[in-house]
Amino acid sequence: MTTAPLLYVCVRPQQGAAAMEYESFRVAAHLEPSQLVQLDLVRDPLPEDVFERYSGFFVGGSPFNVTDPESTKTPVQRRLEGDLERIADAAISASAVAPVAAFFTCYGIGVVTRMLGGEVSRAYPEDTGPVTIDLTAEGESDPLLGTLAHRFTALTAHKEGAAAVPEGATLLATNGQCPVQAFRVGDRLYATQFHPEPTTKAFTERMAVYRDDGYFPANDFDTVAGRVLAASVTEPVRLLRAFAREFGPV
Repeated sequence: MTTAPLLYVCVRPQQGAAAMEYESFRVAAHLEPSQLVQLDLVRDPLPEDVFERYSGFFVGGSPFNVTDPESTKTPVQRRLEGDLERIADAAISASAVAPVAAFFTCYGIGVVTRMLGGEVSRAYPEDTGPVTIDLTAEGESDPLLGTLAHRFTALTAHKEGAAAVPEGATLLATNGQCPVQAFRVGDRLYATQFHPEPTTKAFTERMAVYRDDGYFPANDFDTVAGRVLAASVTEPVRLLRAFAREFGPV
């Protein structure tokens, strides 16, 4: 535990969706606004003193994809991917001098996987909605994921995934559709493919922002939203609370 705040890092160009995501992280982690500061990485680069000011980082999701051809990536996407790698590297090499931690979600797990030399591909997408997640034996003994049920429901919506856990990482959670659902690198970097932060209502509100972005047929919105709202996603938020207790001002 530390007195320094955590930082929510936004990598969504859509500011409305980003605002909703920040609030989901804040509520899920049981943090006050002063305990979870916001940085819009789409519009502002990572400050040089960021690792001195914050004890840890929550990296949200994004419509960007690591597997987007480099020729199609905007300068903003290329710059923010570099900044996310800086956050990951700081958490991996954390020391007593700079003891930061990081929690990457969805798009962010792809950034970390690629940074570690792993393969991210379009072969492991998951539909928008609830999926079943299983902890590995290492996940069951992990200080954070080990607080969850062995099998639980989480929400996903992504077009890419990793085929295998990258070198240097420990696989913590998996399922049949996308085998790398969560991993840890060292003691202070966590990454999940699923979204741990939203309630089902918040997720459907975010779905409305991305209705026409190819995550699901736009005409099926009501059907998909109904499936989301019927799900029970009580376990994933506990992971964020555990992270905040371990590394944040709680």
